[in-house]
Amino acid sequence: MFPPTRIRSCLPVINPMFRRMRPHKPFRQTIHNQTKNVHNGFNTTNLQKTKWMNFRAIFTRWMPLGSVIYVGWCYIRASVNYELSKVEIKFYEMFPFRITSRLWGKLASCELPIPIRSFVYGTYIRMFNVNINDAAVTDLTYYKSLSAFFTRALRDGARYISPAACVSPCDGVVLNCGPADTDKIEQVKGVTYSLEEFLGENKWSKTKDISYYNSLLKNKNNILHQCIIYLAPGDYHRFHSPCDWTSNFRRHFSGKLLSVNPWLARLIPGLFTINERAVYIGEWKHGFFSMTAVGATNVGSIEIYSDPHLRTNTKGKRNRIDELEMHKATFKKGELFGQFNMGSTIILLFEAPADFKFELNAGERVLVGQALTTATKEFFR
Repeated sequence: MFPPTRIRSCLPVINPMFRRMRPHKPFRQTIHNQTKNVHNGFNTTNLQKTKWMNFRAIFTRWMPLGSVIYVGWCYIRASVNYELSKVEIKFYEMFPFRITSRLWGKLASCELPIPIRSFVYGTYIRMFNVNINDAAVTDLTYYKSLSAFFTRALRDGARYISPAACVSPCDGVVLNCGPADTDKIEQVKGVTYSLEEFLGENKWSKTKDISYYNSLLKNKNNILHQCIIYLAPGDYHRFHSPCDWTSNFRRHFSGKLLSVNPWLARLIPGLFTINERAVYIGEWKHGFFSMTAVGATNVGSIEIYSDPHLRTNTKGKRNRIDELEMHKATFKKGELFGQFNMGSTIILLFEAPADFKFELNAGERVLVGQALTTATKEFFR
């Protein structure tokens, strides 16, 4: 054994050696923290759970923002004439819009307590800029349900019926109007839908032609014209006959109930051939005439006053087509034709002479009875 005095004399030399052999401080701190965690009840499993909780918190925190960004991205794509791919459209169709529309219909039909009616309808009026002064009844407590409020009648004199040959059947915004001189028709600028897919097989015309378009025409010197009018949620929800005409055939397509909002119509080609619709086909004084009520999200119920057999958005109906011979049902210009339970779309397709001109353009707002055409002598003969 070395005497204490000898050991003390060696310490100045030994201490630096031991300091060089000791572990690095960060390494020692890690060992210390792990030991401390074990003593405090933490183990590897708990650490993994903590990491997952942190990841899940980040995911749930940023998910709403991501959804908003995606919707905004879709809106931007719509503004630059972008079209959804077939895969994207299929994914969109997978959402149960028919079920949600039926649920909304039941909710809208529930009778509201009188004390809350003014508040509920007043909120709706402010949200969608409803002109309640045009209604036959302006007392909000009169309407028992949201459905009754949506389908409110107009007061006498609220709309002037123009003497023009063809007038607007509803209040709304014009999505497109003009000649339809091919089998592909514009639903909005640059986006088309198929005429044959929209109307279906021609069973009502005696004219036989290889071209579906030509088979619709009574007079080969005429051409087809179209007018698409979108009804917003705040608009008057009833629609009227746009002219004097006779309907002899009805075809009901039980399709999808996708939204027909104008910005979405720019994204989905053939939107009006996908959605549920009731097509009424007949004649007016210039030949072929059709008027179509197109269903949409939360607008599963389409009611036509002269057609009690029509049933829309019913359970079990998928891609079915119902047809009805109407035995020349006659309608006068301005006469009530039907109603939607929410905003939707009316499409007019008709035959007219080459000098037929529209008095409006896409994007303009129209009211029931407003002239769609430029009056010419030809139309009043």
